[in-house]
Amino acid sequence: MVITRDNIRELLKTHKEESLKKLIGEAPITELIDIWDDLSEDEALKIFSFLDLEKKVDLINELPTSKQEELIRSLTAENRKILFEEMEPDDITDFIQSVSPEVREAVWNNLSEEAREETKFLLRFDEDDAAGLMTPRYLAIRSSLTVKQAISWLRKNVKDVESIYYLYVLDQLKRLIGVVSLKDLLSANDDEKIENIMVRNVISVHEETDQEEAAKILETYDLVALPVVDSYNRLLGIITFDDIIDVIREEQTEDVYKMSAMGGSTERYLDSSVFDLFKKRIPWLVILLFAATITTNVLAHYQTILQVAVVLSFFIPIVTGTGGNCGSQSATLMIRGLATGEIHFHDIFFVSLKEIIVGAIIGITLGLLTIVRSMYLPPYIDLHVAVAVGTAMVFVVIFATLIGAIFPLIINKLGLDPTVMAGPLMATLIDVTGLTIYFQTAKLLLGLHG
Repeated sequence: MVITRDNIRELLKTHKEESLKKLIGEAPITELIDIWDDLSEDEALKIFSFLDLEKKVDLINELPTSKQEELIRSLTAENRKILFEEMEPDDITDFIQSVSPEVREAVWNNLSEEAREETKFLLRFDEDDAAGLMTPRYLAIRSSLTVKQAISWLRKNVKDVESIYYLYVLDQLKRLIGVVSLKDLLSANDDEKIENIMVRNVISVHEETDQEEAAKILETYDLVALPVVDSYNRLLGIITFDDIIDVIREEQTEDVYKMSAMGGSTERYLDSSVFDLFKKRIPWLVILLFAATITTNVLAHYQTILQVAVVLSFFIPIVTGTGGNCGSQSATLMIRGLATGEIHFHDIFFVSLKEIIVGAIIGITLGLLTIVRSMYLPPYIDLHVAVAVGTAMVFVVIFATLIGAIFPLIINKLGLDPTVMAGPLMATLIDVTGLTIYFQTAKLLLGLHG
């Protein structure tokens, strides 16, 4: 049975709480998240009370900030304490950093002493760095142990950690010297020493490594968890795969915003105020407004040509729009290639040559279609003018494709975010240069003056 707001209310109304408990208990967290916005505060609290402790933690971690705060405020101090004792320290830290001061104080007052110390430790680090993602709860052993001793120790401590896929091998100074997967541990002989089965070349990240770079490393090496070390190679904590998924989602959201010339936080649309949305959109729109005035200057410069051949003005939106679309396609390919590590700045000449060839093929195809369209659909124009428009289309497409390819590479090389260049700013640049190419081509082929 799929859980919905209506069947929840029906079961509450008819006092069939046991049926509701069963329904809630079997429902995936994702289904609960989907309907949570439609529930009243009392209904949400009732459903929350029916969940087991593990599901309560999962739900709290997945809810948007505003709903988290509502839920925490409605819980008793005892229930808060039980809930926070079950939460991982990195999740508590994220929660504390996102909620209001009032809720933050309530959370802090209900933490155990151990959880407070762990949270204080994690709050030292920037939330956008690798250390800001890690949990300080991990499995660490000495290299001198036998496999049998390590398994015995693992059984005693497994409940205290979030991830058991890897056991990290430390020396007496807590420096990371090796790692053993659970699979390797269980398949080794009991009397084998850990130092003989551990992997010594451990993939790790520094505490100040950017979270996006940490996500790339974990994905590249196909790891389930990634150790975080300080400048002395001492193990500080581990980043688990579920936290990396959140980073990837956040970074993708930021990239989408930037490609649409928007800044600001990546919080949910429904949780954003009108003023927050205004602040996110207006800065780039103002910049682009003034940038677009250059297009007006280009049109003014070629007004004599437009007066002589008015029909050229009908095709301005087609030429500039097609150029912008081609540039965006190229830029998207480059930005994705940069993000995955497939493309680097040293590939710029090969990329440029390839995109010029692709742009030429696309341009010729679209140019021929433009000529046919110009002659057989209104406004009808003669072959001479149609060829001029089609030829201009070829050059505009080649230019836009090339610009869309090389700009992200150059911007990335300068240490800036290339996603900004793939949005309206690049489209404005292509509009201006595309119009210039368009008018100059028409001027040359039609023998116009102006």
